[in-house]
Amino acid sequence: MAAWLLFLIALYILPSPVVPIHNSSAGGCAIIRPPRDGGIRYRGLTQEQILPVDYEIEYICRGNRVIVGPKVRKCLPNGTWTDMSLHSRCCKSFWTSLENGRVAVKPPGPPVEGATAPRPARLLRLSLIALFLLWPRPSAGKKKLYIGALFPMSGGWPGGQACMPSAQMALDLVNNRSDILPDYELELIHYDSMCDPGEATKLLYDLLYTEPLKIVLMPGCSGVSTLVAEAARMWNLIVLSYGSSSPALSNRQRFPTFFRTHPSATLHNPTRVQLFQKWKWTRIATIQQTTEVFTSTLDDLEERVKEAGIEISVRQSFLTDPAVAVKNLKRQDARIIVGLFYETEARKVFCEVFKEKLYGKKYVWFLIGWYADNWFKIKDPAINCTVENMTEAVEGHVTTEIVMLNPETVRGVSNMTSQEFIAALMSRLGGMNPEETGGFQEAPLAFDAVWALALALNKTVAPLKGRGRRLEDFNYNNHDITSEIYRALNTSSFEGVSGQVVFDAQGSRMAMTLIEQLQGGSYKKIGYYDSSQKNLSWFGNDVWIGAGPPADRTVVIEEYRFLSQKLFAAVSVFAGLGILLGILCLTFNIYNGNVRYIQNSQPYLNNMTAVGCMMALAAVFPLGIDGHHVHRSQFPVVCQFRLWLLGLGFSLAYGSMFTKIWWVHTLFTKKEEKKEKKKQHLEPWKLYATVGVLLAIDFLSLVIWQIVDPLHITEGWTLTFPSTSPQMRHITNPDLVLPAGVVYGYKGLLLLLGIFLAYETKSVSTEKINDHRAVGMAIYNVAVLCLITAPVTMILSSQQDASFAFASLAIVFSAYITLVVLFVPKMRRLITRGEWQSEQQDTLKTGSSTNNNDEEKSRQLERENRELQKIIQEKEERVSALRNQLAERQALRNRHRPSIGQNQNHNAPPPSSQTDPKSLLPPPGYPTTDNHSLPPSFSNSSSLYPADSKMSRNHCHNSQIPLLYK
Repeated sequence: MAAWLLFLIALYILPSPVVPIHNSSAGGCAIIRPPRDGGIRYRGLTQEQILPVDYEIEYICRGNRVIVGPKVRKCLPNGTWTDMSLHSRCCKSFWTSLENGRVAVKPPGPPVEGATAPRPARLLRLSLIALFLLWPRPSAGKKKLYIGALFPMSGGWPGGQACMPSAQMALDLVNNRSDILPDYELELIHYDSMCDPGEATKLLYDLLYTEPLKIVLMPGCSGVSTLVAEAARMWNLIVLSYGSSSPALSNRQRFPTFFRTHPSATLHNPTRVQLFQKWKWTRIATIQQTTEVFTSTLDDLEERVKEAGIEISVRQSFLTDPAVAVKNLKRQDARIIVGLFYETEARKVFCEVFKEKLYGKKYVWFLIGWYADNWFKIKDPAINCTVENMTEAVEGHVTTEIVMLNPETVRGVSNMTSQEFIAALMSRLGGMNPEETGGFQEAPLAFDAVWALALALNKTVAPLKGRGRRLEDFNYNNHDITSEIYRALNTSSFEGVSGQVVFDAQGSRMAMTLIEQLQGGSYKKIGYYDSSQKNLSWFGNDVWIGAGPPADRTVVIEEYRFLSQKLFAAVSVFAGLGILLGILCLTFNIYNGNVRYIQNSQPYLNNMTAVGCMMALAAVFPLGIDGHHVHRSQFPVVCQFRLWLLGLGFSLAYGSMFTKIWWVHTLFTKKEEKKEKKKQHLEPWKLYATVGVLLAIDFLSLVIWQIVDPLHITEGWTLTFPSTSPQMRHITNPDLVLPAGVVYGYKGLLLLLGIFLAYETKSVSTEKINDHRAVGMAIYNVAVLCLITAPVTMILSSQQDASFAFASLAIVFSAYITLVVLFVPKMRRLITRGEWQSEQQDTLKTGSSTNNNDEEKSRQLERENRELQKIIQEKEERVSALRNQLAERQALRNRHRPSIGQNQNHNAPPPSSQTDPKSLLPPPGYPTTDNHSLPPSFSNSSSLYPADSKMSRNHCHNSQIPLLYK
């Protein structure tokens, strides 16, 4: 009796039981009155009086009081709360609150729901030391309950390597407890699923259709759990998973009997979003392995980041080979990357990351935290990267991991702290390296899963006994026992080695998230996040390769870029001098328009060329005008003015030269049968009409362009950060591609055709257009400069100084070359020969001639007459010398003739003592009637010219002498 008195003293002033209020509307449950010295935690903010179905509440006690009875209740569809027959009270812990004494309870550990306390054995000492002994029952008559488990010992996640020993250790502790399932013994039947749903299908068949019956299934791996949980309801089996994180498993309609001590993978997503916001990232990229667990996780992440105003710019996936997906991430400038894949694929991904250099201070990778700590150091024949390569690529990445080991030193329902559990597990593993043991981090979840199952089965014993049922009566057709187990698991709440074990309405574990970063090859804890309280505990020891967290994209800073003023001034000076040269050439051409040489060069077309060159040179000034000179709003006007000046100037300058060369080719490069057509006179109006057509085409093109798509400000210069060196990007307007392409194509054809015509007419000689060779030379230079400058300026469009220099200097040089080639030779001819003076004097004396061709021929003949007179004078001197030599020889013969004649035949006629006068007659072609006009020596020169001989090429016929001496 004294012992019971102590028990009553320890449980003093028990509060009245809390009875849930029934709601007759069956549309929800009324709010429950909280217990004395305690309160109620509502899972989700609410201000309603009627709570919805499946809503959960949790009792909280003040101080060192604990809940006796159900800690969590759930609203049922009938309007009542779960476990209405059991009361919840806030009581003091009687085994720890006695002064000057202690209370020992055997077996050790806090009492659990469903356990009973028999009569105490004895009272020790007068200092109120009470010893309550819960006598264990002998195990000889225990009935076995079988658990069918699938542990992946290999595959994508070999979690069974540590989880199976952990689960077996929990079974041993449960079976040794006399207050938990005292009449039963749990036994584990397990197989290796290899984390393969196909293999798991075969093993599930063996579990279901081989003796003995399994009361609960415990799969691991999300793919395997999905298969098992979807099929288990057909056999009325509860599924409790220790290592499944797929968000798809949180679907109660699809998986009505599924629970898991491993939180859903979606629990990572609130943590990731919180980190994105902490580091001010609004743009991320994702890469995932194509499996349901990662697809559903990514879908949930996409919804959460959208709510937070964060953009997923790139979303890549792969099945087995991530090479293409990683290249796409690099190509699309991904910086903040969330990776969702198993450990084996993670090594493949980061091998490709190393090859593509997708790591370093500009990149941050977010990975899953349940890989082995040395996962990147494990040799994998599927990759061709070294350990050093992998270590370099993974440095600095961040992992989010569900808290799977209680960080506090608290003894849970197993009477073990988390540190004691790790020590015991290491002993069971036989000294295996935890970093090389798959599932070592998830081992506490497997341990607590067995305890959650044992406590739930223990809780169902009394309700089933009240209905005349027992756990050993379970079969695959018995829905009542399954419902009791489901209800017990749904309301479970206990302190395990992984923390507080509580299931939400979808059967998923609720837990905190651990944030780690790989620093120097090892993981360091940098914070915790409680998604239920939205509380981030930050340690501040995060380390970055650069100065801080990198930017989430190439930061585009709009900046106005100005043209070099020295360059603009220099080019402007050249352009101004070119305009002065054009004015000089135009003045010269107009002033000497009456000179025959100038008239035969088509001066009006040359005037157009000079005007066009001056207009093109004037376009250089608006080409270099920027924000230094005009306001931003005036840029469209400047652009239009530049376009019109350059377009019309090109049409006038090049069009007039093209017209000349065109008509020269048309009239003077015909075949023999068309020679008569050459003799026709070239009418000037045809030349002007050709230039007018070319000018009209450009004018209409510019007008249409101005109306349909006028120029407006769509270009800017941008400076990009971060990078090793600043990068320049030029933003172009795609609307300008079509009209600019049409203009470039049309002008390019004209330039090429001009080159062809200039080549074809290089050997033509004509007086109608006497400067066509100079025009051809100018066309060559202009065409080459334009064809080179146009593509170069497009390539250098991102360099404002270089682009302006190429374009403006091409215009200046083209204009200079054209003016110099066309006009300087004319100036030189008129100055050196004085042709403009003689023709001006002739014009004053004789007046304007009516027949221009005859005057030109007369002047030509006069020049030839003067040249021939010089030639005749030279020949006369030569003839005089020859006559003297001939006279001397003749006198010598006459002296020797008498002596010779005496020895000759006397019948021969005597020689004449005098020379035949006919032999001294002038040669044919010389006048004989007017001897006084000839030199005296001409009377004896007949022997040099036979009577019937003709004049050589250097002598004149007698019919030409009167004309030459006209």
